[in-house]
This record gives sequence, structure tokens and C-alpha cells, in this order.
Amino acid sequence: MSEIDRHTAHQAWLTAERIKTASDRLVSLGPFGVGLDGVLAFVPVAGGVYSLAAGLWLMREALRAKAGAWTLARMGAYVLFNTASAEIPIVGQTFDFFFRGHLMAANALQKDIARRHGAPADAHIEDARRRPFALLHGAPSPATGTP
Repeated sequence: MSEIDRHTAHQAWLTAERIKTASDRLVSLGPFGVGLDGVLAFVPVAGGVYSLAAGLWLMREALRAKAGAWTLARMGAYVLFNTASAEIPIVGQTFDFFFRGHLMAANALQKDIARRHGAPADAHIEDARRRPFALLHGAPSPATGTP
């Protein structure tokens, strides 16, 4: 496995943070949270489409960060389970509302990146949490701290 630079790894880490916030933690009360994935779970087809799209984006970031095989396998299982449950009427949709598969997949990726490259600066992490839909702006530059 070839190495990637720290900046690219941190960009993937921050993108994963934004995806998990938008999918599973837009509104949170203590340890509980709900995001787009939970709300869209009750909309036929839309829940599965959103879940799959967000999951594929997380997998793309994992490949970009050259995550390990075990991390990719875990992420794939979380995303597959999350997406499949959204397509089962009522029971599956209710389960999907509570199951935070994107958050678990993103956490797996972030742990993999942090183990190899360290975590991004706290200010960048807080910015990713405050602005989960700012994906197009990219991660802050390591030299300047600005996007």
C-alpha cells in the first residue's frame, strides 16, 4: 500500500466528519442524534438512495486515504446494512432511523487515518461539525488554515 500525504488524509477525515454529521447528527440530544439518513428513511426509495450515496462517498474517501482492508470491510458492512434496512417498510425504516451506519463507517475511517497520520487540528474538526454541508469548500490548507 503506497503512502499518501498528511493533507490528503486529513481532507478525507474531515469529509467523513461532515458526512456523519449530516447523515446521523444534525440534531442531537446527548448521545442520541438524527440526520438526513434517519429522516429520509421513511420516504420510499429516497432513504435507500441517500444512504447508498452517502455510503459510497465515505467509501470513496476511504479509498482516497488508502484505508486498510479491515477498515474497508467494516465500512462496507455498515453501509450495506444501513442501506438495506432503509428499503424494508416500517420495521426496517424504523430501525434505519436509529441505526447510525454512516457514523460508524466514518468513525472506522477516521480511526484508520488517525492511527497513520494523526487527527486534523481541533479547529478544523469543529468547523466540519458546524458546517456539514460545506463539502465543496474542501479542507483547510495545512499551511494557511484556510480553504
